[in-house]
Amino acid sequence: MPEQPRVRTTEGVALGRWRQRNAEFRGLPYAPPPVGTLRFAAPARPARWTGARQATTFGPSAPQSGPARTGTTTDTNWLTLNVCTPDPGAAGLPVLVWIHGGAYIAGAASDPMYDPAALAEAGLVVVSINYRVGAEGFALIDGAPPNRGLLDQIAALHWVRRNIAAFGGDPVQVTVAGQSAGAGSIAALLTMKPVRGLFRRAITHSVPGNYCTRALAEEVTRALADRLGTTPTTAALADVPPARLAEAVTALGAGLPGRRERWGRLAQTGVAVCPVVDGQILPATPWPALADGRADGIELLVGHTRQEFRLFSVLSGRLGRFTEQDARTALDLFAPAPGGAAAYRAAHPLATSGELLETVYSDALFRMPSVHLAEANTAAGGTSFLFELALASPGFGGTLGACHSLDVPLAFGTLDSPTGSQLLGDPPAPEAVAVSRELQRAWVRFAITGDPGWAAHRPDQRLTRVLDATSATVRYPERSSRLIWEGRFPTPFTLTPEH
Repeated sequence: MPEQPRVRTTEGVALGRWRQRNAEFRGLPYAPPPVGTLRFAAPARPARWTGARQATTFGPSAPQSGPARTGTTTDTNWLTLNVCTPDPGAAGLPVLVWIHGGAYIAGAASDPMYDPAALAEAGLVVVSINYRVGAEGFALIDGAPPNRGLLDQIAALHWVRRNIAAFGGDPVQVTVAGQSAGAGSIAALLTMKPVRGLFRRAITHSVPGNYCTRALAEEVTRALADRLGTTPTTAALADVPPARLAEAVTALGAGLPGRRERWGRLAQTGVAVCPVVDGQILPATPWPALADGRADGIELLVGHTRQEFRLFSVLSGRLGRFTEQDARTALDLFAPAPGGAAAYRAAHPLATSGELLETVYSDALFRMPSVHLAEANTAAGGTSFLFELALASPGFGGTLGACHSLDVPLAFGTLDSPTGSQLLGDPPAPEAVAVSRELQRAWVRFAITGDPGWAAHRPDQRLTRVLDATSATVRYPERSSRLIWEGRFPTPFTLTPEH
């Protein structure tokens, strides 16, 4: 047996393990546990340790909320990261930092779907991070810095800058990558001054439009505190056990439809907390910040799936059961005003209520925020590349289509992971294997060169790579949706006008 791989970080010596010819280091702290006096605080520098630290097991995830939340743990060392390197003795390898999704209330870097082995074998040093989610990371609390989950991600990127050379990586050739809430986090990071220089390129899959105004975020925290029988301050909420606070976020999310009259679009999402446009840490949403020149463009790879919302229709058991009132609510809340609702009906005159609803939600929540991010990055002087995943999932009896999250196991090459098998079949079809290889090659090539292998998305042609059984580079295929949303950036969730 070869000796454990050994790396000296700025905090101390770490001992990893060999797996599939790669050296893996798990559970490395990039900040102290955010509990006790550090509860709801900005992340601090991690403590040094003496001797050699075993780094062979994943750190625990932050407390999880939502219907699919996992069990709790007493381990509070939530702010850790993992490094997988093909050669810890190398120098100058490109680095990819993965930020997981999970609607800002759940998710963990240890998910088998994010296994970095294939990407590392292709020559990348892959870093995956845990960060605070739910109320711990994103509730706006009096006396605490806002957007603590984003601050955690910045702290992890600083750790990468300090340490990644010891793992064979190049600290100035870092690509950040994320899907869903991870992609939304990256969109925010693109515009935040403390992050400038910490990464060179970005990959964002299914960018969500979920951002919140201070006024609405303050009400959400008050509602959480009321549910817990306390006050919405740092001192009061710090006395609430993390698991109980996470449960309150779950319960508040389940009751959101009853708050639609006051909380509007946020109430329709089923998730109570998300990044806050606080005016300081996050001064504005990403799209106008980039388009108006308040942030610089970079090399950016953006993608979305063709039927983003179908996953939620199937998992909720409502596929084929949406009513005309459901479609009307979706149009009233999420179609861009003025005229968006009528434009959707005109563009899809034969659509059923369910088809219309899914188109609106797919556009408003993921597809148009993704396209607008690519366009705004180009306007800011960057180079954007766009793709759409059109390959349909065979999962759930073939009802999922090209749904949200289908692209993740394809990009990581984890088609045999539990989620990958559920979405892509066991064994996966040859078409899925081929798309997976193409998307992996695009990621690796982009991380190394800034070019995924197809033409950039520019205003004159809007070229887009459509990934399918037969892939092709074409003009952006969702033309009617693009025209409806042209010039209309996603706006933050806020209190309804009458409130």
